[in-house]
Amino acid sequence: MNVRDQHAPQFGSPPPAPRRRRFLVASGVAALALTAGLAAAPAAPAAPAEAPAQQAEANANTKAKADGKTLTVALAQSVDSLSPFLAQRLVSTSIHRLMYEYLTNYDPKDNKTIPGFATEWKSSPDKLTWTYTIRDDSKWSDGKQATAKDAAFTFNKMMTDENAAQANGSFVANFKKVTAPSDTELVIELKEPQATMTSLDVPIVPEHIWKDVKDYSKFNNDEKFPIVGNGPFVLTDYKTDQYVKLKANKEFWRGAPKFDELVFRTYKDQDAAVAALKKGEVSFVAGAPALTPAQAASLKGEKNIKVNEGPGRRFFAIATNPGAQTKDGKKFGDGHPALLDQKVRQALFLSVDRKTIVDKVFQGHAVEGEGYIPPRFESYFWKPEGDQKLAYDPEKAAKLLDEAGYPMKGDKRVGKDGKPLDFRILCHATDPNDKAIGKYLKEWWGDLGIGLEVQCLDDVSVPWYAGEYDLAFDGWSVNPDPDFVLGIHTCAALPEKAKESAATDNFICDKKFDELYKKQLAEYDAAKRAATVKEMQSWLYDSGYMNVIAYPNAVEAYRTDQIKSIKTMPEASGNIYGQDGYWSWWSAEPASAGSGGSGSGDGGDDGGSTGIVIGVIAGVLVLGGAAFFLSRRRAATADDRE
Repeated sequence: MNVRDQHAPQFGSPPPAPRRRRFLVASGVAALALTAGLAAAPAAPAAPAEAPAQQAEANANTKAKADGKTLTVALAQSVDSLSPFLAQRLVSTSIHRLMYEYLTNYDPKDNKTIPGFATEWKSSPDKLTWTYTIRDDSKWSDGKQATAKDAAFTFNKMMTDENAAQANGSFVANFKKVTAPSDTELVIELKEPQATMTSLDVPIVPEHIWKDVKDYSKFNNDEKFPIVGNGPFVLTDYKTDQYVKLKANKEFWRGAPKFDELVFRTYKDQDAAVAALKKGEVSFVAGAPALTPAQAASLKGEKNIKVNEGPGRRFFAIATNPGAQTKDGKKFGDGHPALLDQKVRQALFLSVDRKTIVDKVFQGHAVEGEGYIPPRFESYFWKPEGDQKLAYDPEKAAKLLDEAGYPMKGDKRVGKDGKPLDFRILCHATDPNDKAIGKYLKEWWGDLGIGLEVQCLDDVSVPWYAGEYDLAFDGWSVNPDPDFVLGIHTCAALPEKAKESAATDNFICDKKFDELYKKQLAEYDAAKRAATVKEMQSWLYDSGYMNVIAYPNAVEAYRTDQIKSIKTMPEASGNIYGQDGYWSWWSAEPASAGSGGSGSGDGGDDGGSTGIVIGVIAGVLVLGGAAFFLSRRRAATADDRE
């Protein structure tokens, strides 16, 4: 993502459309004031009125819970696509984790690679041929056997159709040939060695369903239900901005989930969802990607509510527009030319007080940003040392601006053309972190003589992909293997055409970085590869293109009278929502046969329901018009790229 679900603009991943990720959050429930002149978070507003269709859906859900069959997930983030070839948002890729198997999975204990659709794998001595043994106990939900031929079809389609490579194309860019000699054997031949062959985060789809799709760029996988899959859940129905319904796959090889049905139901307001948790109307709430400090504080001490906090897998950053361009070098957009100067970019870097942001905005629920990969991933984590570190130093920043040719005239800096040095920064209208940090930036950069317009939009993706911005608040969820979030900064990730959706994060294209990317991808020695990944982070840091401000913690809460147990990832201290796998929802157990649902705070329920309502809150983008589908996918760039 990486955002996509890692693939994580999270925004999250990220990565030819890695899971892209970003966070869109409403303001806090409690009126906790932000210091340094920031406005107090408003009190939680009343829940929005339900549309007739949504109310009918709610009534149906209530009946289902009464029958003890349904686990409902309340979402405040829109699905960008149900197609695994297009989806980039964390919510969408998380749902795909439930619908489809991947060749491998990640152990929730330690993020190590474990079997998935493939039970084992081996490589040739030269590392150019990989052979996977495909399990024989996995069936598609329509009863057909899932085989190696489905995996071969999935990869070949991505290799031969650029429209099918939008989300995860980076994983197959180095593939030479993919075949399935038998139903249980998959063979992938590579052009060059590729270190990600045990972490190919690509959903495997059924060939007999997808072979008839005419245009992969337009097919949203929402025309016929149930959608055929082989994961722990089967998607049975979907209505835009209302709900996604899934039923438990009783034939899932790892074992059936504890609940018969999963319903992801849209909530338009995060504060309203937090209030619903207090009332016992929902069982779990996670932010986008975390609860705000005010929301978390309002939940602590509440009866039967536990706040879970652990090291996050995301970073929060300021991205610079280095000059938007297509793969063939055609320039477009209107990024400020001053940002082509490394001294200017570094001056902005030097005038951001990360400690103040962590203390005042995140209120301690984050770690101060340094390198590109969060410290949760120890083997790849890098931080600057000594003179390389661009710590908060306004005087040094002013000196760099002078050297770059932007002297002070009065209280403003001006260029050689006599124009004042003014920038724009894209801000997510529903993200309080963006807005709060924007206020600090206006003050800090204003002291240097730089003007800043904070452009808070419901959909930042349109100007982002058009290259019509100077700076932007950015963020990605990072996978255990960082290839995806590194690949989004390569020349290969640039769009084919101007203003077209692409894997690139912010149009970075540099020969040195590309060489390092190619080097790490081909390196099988873990220590040597990690060293190259750290060198790439060092380059990004020095370039000033990506200013990583913080690594936000995963802050989420759930009702202990409704959820008996639910698996975090990693198990020791990790997150519940947005995992690299399906472990949380697949493993969730009700507190007891007589608790859960929308019953009272002590877990009682007149119907003896074991149903759980789980609220997973992320950013909200409600889009309409003819550009609905494309704009949703584009919004992943700055929303929730996982």
